[in-house]
Amino acid sequence: MTDDQPRPHPDPHLPFGNFSQVRSALEAADTLAAPVAEALRTWESREAAESVRYVDTDPGKADTAVFSESYAVPLEASANCVVVAARRGGETTLAACLALAHTRVDVNRTVRKHLGARKASFADMDTAVSRTGMEYGGITPLGLPADWPLLVDAAVVAAPYVLVGSGSRRGKLILPGKAIAQLPYVEVLEGLATAAG
Repeated sequence: MTDDQPRPHPDPHLPFGNFSQVRSALEAADTLAAPVAEALRTWESREAAESVRYVDTDPGKADTAVFSESYAVPLEASANCVVVAARRGGETTLAACLALAHTRVDVNRTVRKHLGARKASFADMDTAVSRTGMEYGGITPLGLPADWPLLVDAAVVAAPYVLVGSGSRRGKLILPGKAIAQLPYVEVLEGLATAAG
């Protein structure tokens, strides 16, 4: 954004960030990845579904650090969703992990032990994209495959509001941390993530 362009003003209905377009995620279904829109539509907790806001953003600024600076969103209010492949014997289990952006998911210990795996690592990009139906850099906890564990760090749920992906690199979702705990197949874990550094 150049100096001569007007900066978007903070939306009074949002807890953080400067976004030019904000609307209910339920009303933005046409802009969301298909599994995300379907998850919102069928979410058993209607109150949780109605609490989700969609903010339109530049897909070229989707990466966490750039996004945080561009849209005035603290890292402590952003949560990243990563896909993990856990292997035991000849079987591989895929799971999703959600942690605040200033922390790092403890894949080698916490995730591996929780999933009862011999080895755990981040899934490769092609697997993450093909299995979620979402764009890399926009993967979100809403709309993940029904047979995947969704491991969420307790700090995410404790946050008043968090920003997560929308299923694509364009746009983000903002919702109360407690709403994430109401997603299907969620498991809230203490110590899932550790301080990044």
